Formats: sequence, structure tokens, C-alpha cells
Amino acid sequence: MSLVVVAVNASSDFLEMRRAGFDFYWWEPLLWEVTSALVIVAMAPLIGMAVRRWPPTQDNLTRPGLIHFGLTVPFAIAHLVGIFVLRESVYWLAGAHYGFFDEGVGAVLLYEWRKDVLTYAVIAATYWIFDYIAARKPLPAPPAGDDRIEIRDGATAVFLSPVDILLVEAAGNYVEFHTAVRTHLVRATLVAWEARLTARGFVRVHRSRLVNRTNIIAIKPTASGDVEITLNDGRTIAGSRRYRDALEGSAAVAP
Repeated sequence: MSLVVVAVNASSDFLEMRRAGFDFYWWEPLLWEVTSALVIVAMAPLIGMAVRRWPPTQDNLTRPGLIHFGLTVPFAIAHLVGIFVLRESVYWLAGAHYGFFDEGVGAVLLYEWRKDVLTYAVIAATYWIFDYIAARKPLPAPPAGDDRIEIRDGATAVFLSPVDILLVEAAGNYVEFHTAVRTHLVRATLVAWEARLTARGFVRVHRSRLVNRTNIIAIKPTASGDVEITLNDGRTIAGSRRYRDALEGSAAVAP
């Protein structure tokens, strides 16, 4: 796809500059488009990481939207620095002059930033769409006798034993699987995973949280009617009074 964009833009630049009567080397339009594409492709995974860190949701579009809009500024600056270094190097080797900042740094930055806002949005939307599709792709049935849970942490398939999962929490369009070792981020809904994990001994203790019963060592009521749940790794999490009845019998209740 990038090669097609480079070819189309470079040929368009070449034809427009020749019609306008500009004096230029034939390879300049190609150099401009290739260097821009190289820098953008190199930074694209960082945009994907930002989309997974601050995913837009139906309930919350404003905050992620503002964050991503703000990230277009460092993206544009990094893009500008990258293409300047690459192009300046080629011009120097060719013994030619590259007047990228002849009109001033501010004017060039503003011009590039306007284009990079659209570029950032297209790349971010692409990552979001692919993550959305991957999250709804049915997981294969585990082999007979294998009770491990398969999750997709990015592009990696991870197999977790239910007893190793301490709790599962909602995080926007994602779900976090907490183990004693690390946290795995999966694009899915908590409701969908609750349907799968209830039979594995998990119980909802909060509107955004599931807990593995086998890892609960104590439940302490609070003055507000909610509960503090202590897990066997020492961490304490909050439970809502709304789901307190579901915890009965799951662990000893502290006085």
C-alpha cells in the first residue's frame, strides 16, 4: 500500500513541478515521498501502542480523542526531523542543496502537522479496526483435557491456567488479565469473558472486575457496605455491595 502511495504522489509531484517550469532533479519527488513513507512506517507501531493504551469507546470518546489529537504534535515533529535527516543526507551525497527550511521552521512544521493529523488518524483507525475484528474472532476449542484459557495478548497467543489468574478487569475496549507475574491486555468485553469464566470459579465483585474465588483469602466489610478483598498475593481490591452476595462462601470473612 505504501509503495502505491509513494508512486502516485511522486509522479504527481513530478508532473506538477515540470508544468510549473521548476528547475529540479528528476529524483527529488521520489526522494521526498520515499523518505516520508519510511519514517511514517517506522512510527506506525507506536501509534498502534497508543491506540491500545487509550482506546476510544462508545462511553468515552472525548478523553481518548483529545489524547490522540495531542499525540499528533510529537508525531509531526518526529516525522519532520526524520525526513529532514534522510533527505539532507541524500542531497549532501549528491552535492545538491536542500532548502527544506527556507520558508522558516514554523511554517514548515505547521504545513507538515496539518498533513500528519490525517496520517495519524488513518493509521490509528486501521489499528483499531484490526483489533476490533481480532477481538471478535472465535477462539479455537482447547484440546480435550486441557483446561487452560487461551487469550490473545496483541499478536501472541497466551495459555493461562485458571488458578494462575488472580483477577480480570475491564479497561475501555480491553480486558486485563492479572497474574502474579504480569498483566495481559486483551481486546474484548468483560461481559463476554464473564460468561466463559464463571464455570472456572470466577465471580463478579464489581461492575468492572472479576475475581478468581480460589485466590481469595479474606473479605472485609467496609463502613460504606462495600468490601475489601484480599488475594493470596497480598494485594487488596475493592468489591461492590451490589455483588457482595455472590462472594458468600468464597472465602473467610474477616471480622
